[in-house]
Amino acid sequence: MTAGREREALRGRWAVASMFTANGFVMGAWAPQIPLLLPRHQITESALGLLILALGLGAVGAMLFAGRLIAAFGSRKVASLFALATIPTLPLVVFAPNLWLLTPAMALMGALIGCMDVAMNANAVEVERRLGRAIMSSSHGFWSLGGFVGGSAGSYVIAHSGAGTQALLAAAVALALVLGAIPFLIRDAAHAANENKAPAPKGHILPRDAALWILGFMALFSMVPEGAVLDWAAIYLGQELGSDLFRSGLAFAFFAGAMAIVRFAGDRVRNRFGAVRTLRISGLVGAAGLMGGALAPNDIVAIASFGVAGLGVANMVPILFSAAGNHKGLAAGAAISTVTMVGYAGILVAPSSIGFVAEHIGFRWTYAALSLVLVLVAALAGRVAAADGVRKAQP
Repeated sequence: MTAGREREALRGRWAVASMFTANGFVMGAWAPQIPLLLPRHQITESALGLLILALGLGAVGAMLFAGRLIAAFGSRKVASLFALATIPTLPLVVFAPNLWLLTPAMALMGALIGCMDVAMNANAVEVERRLGRAIMSSSHGFWSLGGFVGGSAGSYVIAHSGAGTQALLAAAVALALVLGAIPFLIRDAAHAANENKAPAPKGHILPRDAALWILGFMALFSMVPEGAVLDWAAIYLGQELGSDLFRSGLAFAFFAGAMAIVRFAGDRVRNRFGAVRTLRISGLVGAAGLMGGALAPNDIVAIASFGVAGLGVANMVPILFSAAGNHKGLAAGAAISTVTMVGYAGILVAPSSIGFVAEHIGFRWTYAALSLVLVLVAALAGRVAAADGVRKAQP
């Protein structure tokens, strides 16, 4: 690799990290807003579950087409467009005066965040190829760092200045991150032409590849617990463990913070021990943390347990996305869009059903059941061997 290409790849590496940070910051800022929807719109947990479902369906529906957009225009252009479009969505949701406007606003937020997510992951795969080494885990670490800052600082701002002020400040911070990143993102070609990889056959929105769909469902099982903590941990701590508004918002903040710490070391761990072993151990640690949260006698123990869960979950999704991006026979954009779409059903769609389940059996049993889901992912870890196939950069 020439010095100029290496500098370009390194700039692209930090630019895509900034995009991950912005995306995570918006999601983290959204987490402490969720409990406020209940009194603001006079709704129950079941109704809130339906609203979260609207957000999730917007994301998953948009992800159906994200791969084709990346194939046609490249991940840089798609990531830039949807990142800018994402900025005003949190204020739109927070300032929605009624359910008739709140529901489409949440669906729009999900759709834009979802497309941005697929594109920035595809761009991270391109950076891995240019550098010849893994950077996916640390990229997701920046997402978790953004989530931690967005969640913890967002809880503080809401408690002292109100929800509206927090939403506007979050949008301003995310805009600064995105504008700083766009000029330096890797200028990739249309992914359909990458290295003789073919896109999904014409006439089919999604590829027909059983192994890829297994990766997708492993991503779903890995992200269901993340969605459960993002959308429901604050309510669990407030309703069943007596937390105040500030401490209830710390559940996701500590979960995301722990994920960030591990993800920044995740690439080195994966390069040393391999994707299969790393995923297997991660799944078991995450399961232990969720079970601890389910059995916690008070909110302090629950927050600490969700932090442990974050340590385990941290490397699972990055490994699965790298495995998809290096899946034989498909362009990175098409493969990642499929795995991301199925996986994000876990963080966006599945939590909507958790509200219904938890309303009948309680959050403790719900988190205990989710810990068993991570044990299943650990058992299927052999499926991610392709994640170790990051190709060396070309000179």
